[in-house]
Amino acid sequence: MKNSKKYPWILVGLLWVVALLNYMDRQMLSTMKPTMMIDIAELQTAANFGRLMAIFLWIYGFMSPISGMIADRMNRKWLIVGSLFVWSGVTFAMGFAKSFEQLYWLRALMGISEALYIPAGLSLIADFHTSKTRSLAIGIHMTGLYMGQALGGFGASIAAQFSWNSTFQSFGIIGMVYSFILILFLRESKSSEKDDSTENIFIEKAPFYKGMIVLFSNISFWIILFYFTVPSLPGWGVKNWLPTLFASKLNLDMVQAGPLSTITTSLSSLLGVIVGGILSDKWVQKNLRGRIYTSAIGLGLTIPGLLLISFGTSLFHVVGAAFCFGFGFGMFDSNNMPILCQFVSSKYRATAYGFMNLTGILAGAFITDLLGKSTDKGNLGKDFALMSAIVLVALIIQLTFLRPKVNDFNDI
Repeated sequence: MKNSKKYPWILVGLLWVVALLNYMDRQMLSTMKPTMMIDIAELQTAANFGRLMAIFLWIYGFMSPISGMIADRMNRKWLIVGSLFVWSGVTFAMGFAKSFEQLYWLRALMGISEALYIPAGLSLIADFHTSKTRSLAIGIHMTGLYMGQALGGFGASIAAQFSWNSTFQSFGIIGMVYSFILILFLRESKSSEKDDSTENIFIEKAPFYKGMIVLFSNISFWIILFYFTVPSLPGWGVKNWLPTLFASKLNLDMVQAGPLSTITTSLSSLLGVIVGGILSDKWVQKNLRGRIYTSAIGLGLTIPGLLLISFGTSLFHVVGAAFCFGFGFGMFDSNNMPILCQFVSSKYRATAYGFMNLTGILAGAFITDLLGKSTDKGNLGKDFALMSAIVLVALIIQLTFLRPKVNDFNDI
């Protein structure tokens, strides 16, 4: 099966489930607070719940570059299997937690184990897919993340029907069982120069710092890093604060505003990654900047989306703006790794994406805090509009300076 022409798509299907579990397991906690705080009193305070959410975010962010370096030196099959098994085991263990301290440290461990997946998974897909299918493959994989985020929102419903303990335990078991399925069907790429025939786990390579020197001496990587980080500001802002903005602008209860905002952006992003993937793969065959132009179109769509979110007052304007933003962000999201492949060797792609993840999450932490203060001052809509100007700057820099010479850097 490894040598089959169908296997690259089988790989995407296998990792789609991992991506879904990756986001679903982390998101469930945010929706189950009301039922959990009955048993764990410390969760009744917003400050403690914030600490619980923040510890995951900070550890996940700072682990991302380390995870990328590990993925570039290790058989990614076993890294993905181990990562999934550990975070699923942590999810299972959370069902037995009796105190805030236990939840806190389990959440920290989840941050470490989940961070190991994305750089390894995306670089593995990029190795199996050529320039003709790479963006679409990455885009389909990204829909797993969106679906996992959406399904994580149903954690409260499942917990209400059964219990929060059994919810964590059940999904933990599902993940651990699926890790054994991956052992049977997941394969390492031949092009990675890792000896998969013997299933070696660790590979002899140059020191860790060499990859960092190669990356940070590459001006194109700095531009990609900036271009990835800036859209993370509105990306995280929309994810964390759009329900609040919907509620205030449309005079809706949060019970209505929350699902309306998240479903609109999730579905439009899912559509955007597919359209962006197909367009990019076709365009790059005729023009080496095809992926960059596709990504630019997507990012360009987020600008009117942010402005209409900020200044729109009717249901049609605000929901339409959220759809425009989500669709554009999906087109942007599906092309980040494929664009990286045009400038960075496969030897260092996981490391590169790990650093991109870090800067994106740091941007998310910054904007989440800033928009919280902005909300208290009544300036949330205005600050959403200001983010559109920053995105425009990133868009101009990307179009001006990113000029790839090949479809795949390994072809040089």
